[in-house]
Amino acid sequence: MMRENLNDLRAFILVAQTGNFTKAAGQLGVSQSALSYTIRTLEERIGVKLLNRTTRSVSPTQAGERLLADIEPLMSGIDQKLGKLNAFRDLPRGTLRINSSEHVINTLLWDKLAVFARDYPDVVLEITTDYAFTDIVKDRFDIGIRMGGTVDKDMVAVRVTPDFHMIVVSSPNYIATHGIPQTPKDLSNHRCLTLRLPRHDNIMNWEFTNPDKNQSQNPISIRPPSAMVVSHAHLLMKGAIDALGVAWVPATMAEKELANGVLTEVLADWRTTYEGYFIYYPNRNLPPLFRLFVDALRLKMD
Repeated sequence: MMRENLNDLRAFILVAQTGNFTKAAGQLGVSQSALSYTIRTLEERIGVKLLNRTTRSVSPTQAGERLLADIEPLMSGIDQKLGKLNAFRDLPRGTLRINSSEHVINTLLWDKLAVFARDYPDVVLEITTDYAFTDIVKDRFDIGIRMGGTVDKDMVAVRVTPDFHMIVVSSPNYIATHGIPQTPKDLSNHRCLTLRLPRHDNIMNWEFTNPDKNQSQNPISIRPPSAMVVSHAHLLMKGAIDALGVAWVPATMAEKELANGVLTEVLADWRTTYEGYFIYYPNRNLPPLFRLFVDALRLKMD
């Protein structure tokens, strides 16, 4: 079976529809002689005359009418399907290098990141998680995600999460053995699971807000005694679940475990609230890909 050139068939359809080589040639952007040659070559290849030509008009032969009726809807369908591919051609592509903390990616933003990755399959998301205060310009990241209070003032920042609480959690088994701390000072008598900040030698301090309204509202910062030191927050959670001690973690990270009773919040009156997380970047003139990403993660405010 012969496979005719689609452009030759499109040329035949246009000549048959317009009934005029000059008009058809103008729409195709070719010369009249070139179009005549295309149709003549098509007829020779298939061995059938398709058009009747006179000095005044052009009309399909009986075979040409049959061919026109058969292929016109097919060609129209092909053109429509090819047109739909333009949507993929216009989709953004490239690589976005993102720096954030493990908690933000895993707990707060993963669902939005997954939707973005599905919607824009030609965009590569390169995600690095750590707890260091990364200089995204120096370390060649495109976008950072950090708490609002830790973002440099010369950066453009867009909020992507609500404010959040830091809480102390432990397992019921640990409480049964070691009791419940009543104030942050009591933590000195407990096994504390702590986090070491990357690129630093120090252990992350735990901060609390005094429930006594007459006291200063500045957070109380303590360095708890470490029964275990880890570098990732999910290990704090595992240690608390296994009754190895008490851990200071974002409330959103422990929601499921608190709801099903695997963990219990202690020192609830002393919990501290922090400003939510922000996407930040160094330039207001965002490329289209950056803007799409920022809009995809942007917090939807009522």
